[in-house]
Amino acid sequence: MKYLLLGAGLQGTAIAFDLLNQADGTTDLTIFDANAEALAALSARLDDPRVQTTCGDVRDAAVVGPLLAAADVAISAVNYWFNADLAGLAVENRAHFLDLGGNNDIVAREFELDAAAREKGVSVVPDCGLAPGLAGILGYYLVDGMARPESLKLRVGGLPAAPRPPMNYKIVFSVQGLINEYIEPAVVIRDGKLQTVPSLSELETLTFPAPFGELEAFQTSGGTSTLPRTLLGRVPQLDYKTIRYKGHCAQFRLLHELGLTDRKPLEFAGGQVSPREMLARVMDRTLTVPGADVVLVLCTAEGYDESGTAVRRSILIIDHHDAVNDISAMMRMTGYPVAIIAAMLASGEIDAPGAQCQEAVVPGRRMIAELQRRGVELAEFTSDPGEPDGGAAGA
Repeated sequence: MKYLLLGAGLQGTAIAFDLLNQADGTTDLTIFDANAEALAALSARLDDPRVQTTCGDVRDAAVVGPLLAAADVAISAVNYWFNADLAGLAVENRAHFLDLGGNNDIVAREFELDAAAREKGVSVVPDCGLAPGLAGILGYYLVDGMARPESLKLRVGGLPAAPRPPMNYKIVFSVQGLINEYIEPAVVIRDGKLQTVPSLSELETLTFPAPFGELEAFQTSGGTSTLPRTLLGRVPQLDYKTIRYKGHCAQFRLLHELGLTDRKPLEFAGGQVSPREMLARVMDRTLTVPGADVVLVLCTAEGYDESGTAVRRSILIIDHHDAVNDISAMMRMTGYPVAIIAAMLASGEIDAPGAQCQEAVVPGRRMIAELQRRGVELAEFTSDPGEPDGGAAGA
């Protein structure tokens, strides 16, 4: 299997590691990035003869096109705003295309490639990271196992294992993507209808096993991607919230209400400054801190089984930094799912030409098995809706 990986950053590192060490049949991995130093460092870290690197601008179709034509599957781990054009180029060159997504407008443009992708016999599958991505796949799997689902709640968070001020948070992915999640409207299903609610709203308390205890969760944008539309008409209630240590939501809401997430530049002596750009830089500097991270995932579906008995199905993930291979929990839980899907496409296990929703084409049971094979701490359980939810309960 021949793969093209676009991006040699944190997530690209995890994807490359997984394709080389866990995916069956990887014969070639070409890694493309504009940063020659990052490419050299990643190549040295991987130390694998199957790896080749190419340095260039991801917007240069004359360079990227032939690399796509030589690959079975291309994976984008670059900034989301490149993905629509890259997906179109991949279709032209008959390569399956996956990305980590995170922006609904870009994903909509990718879905416009459906007819062309079908004609070329390739798949375009956006939003294949953690959330959007894995959370939706697991949520769909839980709902699909019920005769009459009533609700689906997805709760996901990447946290420092040892929280510290000022926000008890550390940057574990793009700070611009983080700000987007915090300020753009969140899509939900309420009473069987698609609706939007403000991000940083509907704060709730969750209790996780020690050492975490009480945490908070609140509405954020983009975590479900296509899932609300996929499940519209099947699930009357669906929402997604981000998990943080208590107090974080109020802190960021204050920054937002002060106007520090605005893009429009303000006049200062000596020039103009965008509040959002300033905030992003300050957050990057202050919240990029050393130390291990953890990823928490709680997906819960409630409804009725074939006999009409009320049932709750849940999946709980608590994943930690891999100290042996120096791969953070967020890298693992974002990079590994897309690498698993890429291997399924390359092998033909997923045969679904066109632009596809990941939750509809990726088999949930297989994804669970592959994650567990990689040492991810994942528990699946069924309980009575009137009982606490297996060690992580809403409060």
